[in-house]
Amino acid sequence: MKWLVAKPDSWDGKTAIILAHGAGQGMHSPFMTYFHTELARCGFLTVKFNFDYMDEQKKAPDPQPKLQARYRAVVSEVVEEHKPKRVIIGGKSMGGRVASYIAGDISVVNGLVFLGYPLHPPGKLDQLRDQHLYGLERPMLFISGTKDTFAERRLLEDVVRRTGERATLVWIEGGDHSLKKGRRDKESLQHAAGHVAQWVDGLTESQ
Repeated sequence: MKWLVAKPDSWDGKTAIILAHGAGQGMHSPFMTYFHTELARCGFLTVKFNFDYMDEQKKAPDPQPKLQARYRAVVSEVVEEHKPKRVIIGGKSMGGRVASYIAGDISVVNGLVFLGYPLHPPGKLDQLRDQHLYGLERPMLFISGTKDTFAERRLLEDVVRRTGERATLVWIEGGDHSLKKGRRDKESLQHAAGHVAQWVDGLTESQ
């Protein structure tokens, strides 16, 4: 399966949002399914896909070059088939990180959405994955839980501050790496999806 698209009847042909999954669960996870359907309800063409290793039922993610090649291919195919005027890419954790590596040299990409950016491995605050972000000339939205062990609050706030006006940070109070306060928490994901829609609308109005 190449990728799944949700195309609302109200789509105006302008913005497509492509989101990739995290390392441990594929595009059919409840998290990915929620954002896929909810952002389509907001009027955006939304796309989700699996990286190759997930389709091959392997536990370990592919190396970065293979992950990035897969993401690039999906962007290219979506643009060719649906011809959106603007494309937003990103994803959950690893998916957002992969998007951040390819966004700078894909001209059609207008912005990035990070749903729990994995700034560092848990407990390894000296191993930051931030240097490439500072030279990325694209608007970025970071949505992160205050209890996310992959993004210590002080460190992520410093990254966003250093990135400057291109970066927007939204905290989900009490949220973990999946942005949730607990297994039954639905409000946090609703809150996050609303911020994504509002942020993307703001981008389209300014461009």
